[in-house]
Amino acid sequence: MQFRYKKITVKIGSNVLAKADGTLNVARIAHLVDQIAFLQKNGVEVVLVSSGAVAAGRAVLEPAKKTDAVSQRQLWAALGQVKLISRYSDFFSEHGLVCAQVLTTKENFSDRGHYLNMKNCITTLLENKVIPIVNENDTISVTELMFTDNDELSGLIASMVNSEALVILSNVNGVYNTHPQNENAELIHQIDREEVDLKGSAVEGQSTFGRGGMLTKLRIAQKVAGDGIGVHVANGTIENVLIDLLDKDKEFEHTYFVPNKKSSSGVKKWIGYSDDFAKGQVVINQGAIKALNSEKAVSLLPVGVVKLISEFKKGDLIKIVDETGAVVGVGKAQYGSDKMKQEMDSEKQKPLVHYDYLYMENKK
Repeated sequence: MQFRYKKITVKIGSNVLAKADGTLNVARIAHLVDQIAFLQKNGVEVVLVSSGAVAAGRAVLEPAKKTDAVSQRQLWAALGQVKLISRYSDFFSEHGLVCAQVLTTKENFSDRGHYLNMKNCITTLLENKVIPIVNENDTISVTELMFTDNDELSGLIASMVNSEALVILSNVNGVYNTHPQNENAELIHQIDREEVDLKGSAVEGQSTFGRGGMLTKLRIAQKVAGDGIGVHVANGTIENVLIDLLDKDKEFEHTYFVPNKKSSSGVKKWIGYSDDFAKGQVVINQGAIKALNSEKAVSLLPVGVVKLISEFKKGDLIKIVDETGAVVGVGKAQYGSDKMKQEMDSEKQKPLVHYDYLYMENKK
């Protein structure tokens, strides 16, 4: 059997791992572990991003008194994380494999040093044939700085560890042109970055136990595919989904996001997922947008900036928006906003954001 990839990140959603009553579907976890173990033993490195902790905790205990949503989530995450990782550990050990828990928060990705530290940790685990199981640390995450859901986290992890593909397992077969329960719903088998219409094909609404929905999956899949990583959205409740999906000789019903032929550099990948931590914001004109999105290596010069929205210092990440307010990119400032006027008046302008530290959202 030949597999399509040698290194993948697999994201398993809450609705795959939890039953309707919130308890863990132990049989499904065991079956998914069997598949991952088979892949691992056949030369495919797997990083697992697993939901299910909050859903598992919900089945263990109801709060003793009325609590707010954040406190409830913290309680259930703390209880459920133990239960979830214990199941994984037991099932992997049956195959003679070791797994490790990696808990993170969105704030960990705001600093380049922390980001590289986490990358080193996961790389070391993989080098030692250990299967990393990554999840957001919901016990300490602050609402404003939480990942949209584990789809967002899995995209960041796949990009960080240079996976060849990201497999997102949900409880539907993939992305449909309308709600999958509609009679005329059709599965979209392949999506190219330049063709995808988020509003037209996205299914609104959230999953029962997760925080995100299909719109989140689409947005993340687009970004990951833009980094040169293939993305597969498939039904995790189908038997042997991972084996059949990755088998080169099989056709499997799911949605595939075609990756960009060019892969982004490590620092650009980090910047691309760090827009929530941008300190400043500038508006640029259409000429600058066109130049930055061209195939040439172009830096952002002050001449392209038409308005300063919020101030920033040298080294800060800044959001780059068009004149309608839509984000077109993120970059690292070469100097502070106080120097911009001086640079604008200069005959030879220094780039505000150098090409090496510039991430454009829609660059082909």
